[in-house]
Amino acid sequence: MAFELQPHLHGKLLDLRPLRVEDFSVLYAVASDPLIWQQHPDHDRHQEPVFREFFRQARESGGALVAVDRASGEVIGSSRYHGYDAVAGEIEIGWSFLARAYWGGRYNGEMKRLMLDHAFRWVQRVLFIVGRENRRSRRAVEKIGAVAIGNKTDARGRECIVYGLTQESFAEPRRRMLALYGAA
Repeated sequence: MAFELQPHLHGKLLDLRPLRVEDFSVLYAVASDPLIWQQHPDHDRHQEPVFREFFRQARESGGALVAVDRASGEVIGSSRYHGYDAVAGEIEIGWSFLARAYWGGRYNGEMKRLMLDHAFRWVQRVLFIVGRENRRSRRAVEKIGAVAIGNKTDARGRECIVYGLTQESFAEPRRRMLALYGAA
């Protein structure tokens, strides 16, 4: 069975579903907040032309998901799977963002738990590639047990930190997440 890059995932707080063309307006309404991108290497992603290109790439990736708040039904952000390598047993999770009203751990924690639980059905390791200056994202992946395993330069020549997370190293943070947010 092949890795399902765009599953429907359901938690207590969030539903994750495949990104659709008609999601552009509501997702851009979230992404237009400059503070979301303040520490990100692409700090201008709040600008409509820049976000339009990001959205196009997300659609073409075949692995993009939107995050929907279960209580309100509103689209509050997105994330995606990328670079599935069946031989190496790896996949990357990234390009994640949430509306600032949903910052603080609960929603990001559930989004990552849902995506990781799904990914670990097929892979032994999940990678997160984070811009060196993006302290907020670095702390978030470290909080779920990911450890820095190297550096890489992105397509624009910027230095990034590569984090890895195995199913075994995620076990304890996952237990804590389930205790805080409950099972789906």
